[in-house]
Amino acid sequence: MSTTPVQTITLAGGCFWCLEAVYLLVDGVTAVESGYSNGQAANPTYEQVCGGETGHAEVVRVSFDPERIGLRELLEIFFVIHDPTTLNRQGNDCGTQYRSGIYFETPEQEATAREVLAELVAKHRGRVVTEVLPLANYSRAEDYHQRYFENHPHQGYCGFVVAPKVEKFRRTFTSRVRKAA
Repeated sequence: MSTTPVQTITLAGGCFWCLEAVYLLVDGVTAVESGYSNGQAANPTYEQVCGGETGHAEVVRVSFDPERIGLRELLEIFFVIHDPTTLNRQGNDCGTQYRSGIYFETPEQEATAREVLAELVAKHRGRVVTEVLPLANYSRAEDYHQRYFENHPHQGYCGFVVAPKVEKFRRTFTSRVRKAA
């Protein structure tokens, strides 16, 4: 059993259903929650966030055991499963709620995020638009958004958008896929 406390990082990379579906499969991740963060309104609804009026991003809060997986590796997964070079867009999903962001809780998390981001910027010749900011004004998304892909695998968006990202994770990070219990 781990003696290091669980850590949490909050990530925005398009629709939270995609990120949640992937991180639920990552060995070393202890919990994933879909929500909204870094906007102005307190406790916004999905409809308010999608309307673009609150400034929130759709996010996932990823809790992880740092003795089993490090933040660097979680961020490497993050940058493979979404496109960090498109501003306020992932595929056909458009709007500020779909921006790319890393919302940290500690100075150590900020340092790691900026280090990984600098490497990515060098690789993409500066075209990366991912913001790195302190976590602010987080709220949990409505219950029907939690574990969405798991509960609705045959829904159209899940089949055409979420499933390919899950499969890309499985192919790219084979050793990080959680073993079946």
